[in-house]
Amino acid sequence: MNKIFLLFIYLIVFQSVSAQKDQAADQQPKMDWWGDKDGMLNEQARLSLQMASDVLKKYQPAVDESPERKMALLLIDNVLHDEKANLRPAVQDFFIERYENTIREIHDLKVENGVVIWKLYNHSFVVKTPSVTIGFDIQRSFEGKDGYILKKKVVRELIDQVDILFVTHRHADHSDEWVAETFIEQNKPVITPPDMWPDSKVYKFVLHPERKIDFVQEINLPAKGIKIKAVIYPGHQGKNIPDNVYLVFTPEGVTLAHTGDQSNQEDFSWIDKVGDKFKVDVLMVNAWTVSPDLRLPKGFRPKLIIPGHENELGHTVDHREPYWLNPVRFGNFRTLPWVELFWGEKYSYHPATERK
Repeated sequence: MNKIFLLFIYLIVFQSVSAQKDQAADQQPKMDWWGDKDGMLNEQARLSLQMASDVLKKYQPAVDESPERKMALLLIDNVLHDEKANLRPAVQDFFIERYENTIREIHDLKVENGVVIWKLYNHSFVVKTPSVTIGFDIQRSFEGKDGYILKKKVVRELIDQVDILFVTHRHADHSDEWVAETFIEQNKPVITPPDMWPDSKVYKFVLHPERKIDFVQEINLPAKGIKIKAVIYPGHQGKNIPDNVYLVFTPEGVTLAHTGDQSNQEDFSWIDKVGDKFKVDVLMVNAWTVSPDLRLPKGFRPKLIIPGHENELGHTVDHREPYWLNPVRFGNFRTLPWVELFWGEKYSYHPATERK
């Protein structure tokens, strides 16, 4: 382990030196940063994120996570827990680049079987099957100095490829009225709790299926010419904020669950029994909803867990959930298999081969 750590540090230093040598061919590199704290931290963030990205590219998401990958995610945590991380040009440029690459990947990747799951940012996911592409909590990412980092044009390119949008609740790090309106303009269904945008013109076009325990409903995708089935569980963030907990059945028979920010103890009356009624393949769960004793994941009993909501840059540093906390919360992967994804990463899930 110590050898791996030393190698990792060596690679960081080596890449930093190499990058500066490449830069010197075009211009004189900056030799010190006295009087420019923000500039220094921005350059440090740029080098750190690029190094982490290179490592993550080599060590792909897996249930059996490598030490190299864990260290790369820790390096990312260190960058994103800077109070000003959302304002750093290096962080913004890095995020935009990864998001745009993901859009191209979703477009180009043909899924032959199973599902491919991308984490876009925070708790936003896109799931692609051979027949349909499903979005959960898609929004325009975090805010910088002049508003959202992602431009509408970029997000529209993503929306063009997604057939249906499920929104869990009304908070801005999970929902975006403009995104919902754009889906509707393309004749694609948007599913939300009943309290979303009640005074907006988009409200009457949004679908509000009944929030009912274990009740399987059909949702029509008119632009696609197919229907999919889903259960909309009556979840809550805290006691008073409706939070739809979705159980979505793909046409190929894979069952997906997304919990949004579910965090109400009283809802365990039905959470404890979800796995008794349905066989859940993948659970996309907010990372901190694991207490007591992993009760929520154990209620769903999924074959695979994908934590979400890490490093939401709109939150204060103490609530930018770090990747290093996931192993503390979810424990030994052999008890409940889980895999963590960074911005733009994907995981291919195949029901027949996934460990049970």
